[in-house]
Amino acid sequence: MKKTKIILFGGSFDPVHSGHLQVAQAVFAQLAADTMIFIPARQSPLKKDQPVEGRHRLEMLRLAVAGNTNFSTSDCELMRPIPSYTLQTIEHFQKKFGRDVQLHWLIGADQLDDFDKWYRVTDLLNACQVTVMYRAGYPKPTFDRFAGTFTSEQIRLLSDYVVATPLVPISSTAIRRHLAEGTLPKGWLPDAVYGYIKQYHLYGC
Repeated sequence: MKKTKIILFGGSFDPVHSGHLQVAQAVFAQLAADTMIFIPARQSPLKKDQPVEGRHRLEMLRLAVAGNTNFSTSDCELMRPIPSYTLQTIEHFQKKFGRDVQLHWLIGADQLDDFDKWYRVTDLLNACQVTVMYRAGYPKPTFDRFAGTFTSEQIRLLSDYVVATPLVPISSTAIRRHLAEGTLPKGWLPDAVYGYIKQYHLYGC
């Protein structure tokens, strides 16, 4: 019996933008998934910057995925105390959906730089399928650096689940700067998200 395939897409989403959605659609199609859940992080243990309040980022995500029956959101990381770890999130969804689902945790290729420093990373690799995204036009990531840290089977599975995503020249950092300057390029944000940002005067808008 085919397992239900669930993609978990975590991140700051500060704010969620059109690039996130394009990447999500590409990965969803390539993995032939059943559903994708967007999970805003409360505060990454490896980041020092403080994001906009979680309730705003969650609501912007809800607005961004509204109308797409394959996409949904979760506040599970926002409800936990700091620091919140990815393994805890995976365990949360294992309890919610049971062991008969295949959970994919998405990370960007840039996150591989400190991936071996993640909290209980080998347990994480055993608990779900970590799927690595890289931008089209860039070199496909390799995993030789993890030999001796991860098992050969863990490295093989990482190598098997590498997906190319569209090269989208949009970042949350650039969006925050443009919002503060009043120079946001058209199409960078979903209309509903942009309206929410203006309504609550977020990011200096």
